[in-house]
Amino acid sequence: MASAQELVQSCSTVFTLPEIYTHVRDIVDDPGSTMDDLTNALKLDPAISARLLKIVNSPLYGLPKQVDSISRAVNLMGMQSISDLVAATTIGRTFTGMTAELIDLSAFWRKSVLCALLAGKIAKIGGIDDSERFFVEGLMRDIGHLVLYQTTPKLAQSAMVEASYLGSSLAEVEQASIGCDFTEVGAELIRFWNMPAPIEQAVRHQLNPDAAGDFKLNASIVHLAGNITDHADMDSGRDQQWSPCDPFALSYTRFNPDDRPILLKEAQTQLQETLSFIYPMALAA
Repeated sequence: MASAQELVQSCSTVFTLPEIYTHVRDIVDDPGSTMDDLTNALKLDPAISARLLKIVNSPLYGLPKQVDSISRAVNLMGMQSISDLVAATTIGRTFTGMTAELIDLSAFWRKSVLCALLAGKIAKIGGIDDSERFFVEGLMRDIGHLVLYQTTPKLAQSAMVEASYLGSSLAEVEQASIGCDFTEVGAELIRFWNMPAPIEQAVRHQLNPDAAGDFKLNASIVHLAGNITDHADMDSGRDQQWSPCDPFALSYTRFNPDDRPILLKEAQTQLQETLSFIYPMALAA
């Protein structure tokens, strides 16, 4: 049995975020930094700058006017939002070199991006300001499984099969067979990367949002987005009954479960374009 922290540490050299994210994070965390500092840092990576402009101008944000420069994007979105977007547009590249014999990376990122889109939409219909910030939290919802498949591939695959066969909670099966589950591992990876606390806590407590302290809203939204995403991922040949949502998450967000089908349809229409920013290789799969 291994702890989540031990698993993350064992593959820390494999899962390292690009230098541009670290640089951006340092600027955002420095109270003396300015918008110009962030703009100048981003301009050093033309590829990242191009992807940022594409995603800022996509339907995800629905801005009334075209954003044609990084400096305008930074001033319009704010430093934290831009930092989150840099994370979103670089995370896919972080895992391109991992052993992928037992996991379909393209399918993984399609599901993760769908969850990210749904998280933003759930926040938006709930009247939450800056609902786009929940995009990254949804994107990271399942990230722990990439660590599990890298470090304990056979156990991770067996847990997936057993949970599906028995109709059991995947997290419970992982706890029993591995010693930790994907939520713990994902949260530890996010903490290792020094990403913001709301992202870590949303992933860590997505299955028990009531335990998320100051981040109950974040965890609740990731829980609800994950519920819809898992439904969409079911075998189309099966009777696809909606799984129940956590009562606390529903109450805390005032989310109406009847809205799930329309939100899923909306997110699916944006999936291909958004994938091109996060993991373009999935488009060819």
